[in-house]
Amino acid sequence: MKKNKAESQKRRTALAARWCILAVSVLFLIAGAVKKEYLEVLQKAVRICLECIGIG
Repeated sequence: MKKNKAESQKRRTALAARWCILAVSVLFLIAGAVKKEYLEVLQKAVRICLECIGIG
């Protein structure tokens, strides 16, 4: 009986940790979108791509 309770508690803790990580990830995505960081990432990606094919 004790083993089942311990396993159940362990699963709940793991599930709570997953949800916390997901929530923090979503907050970081929103913060990046608000600061328009995606534009800088896109510009860097274009530069790298152009350098790879020898244009930039």
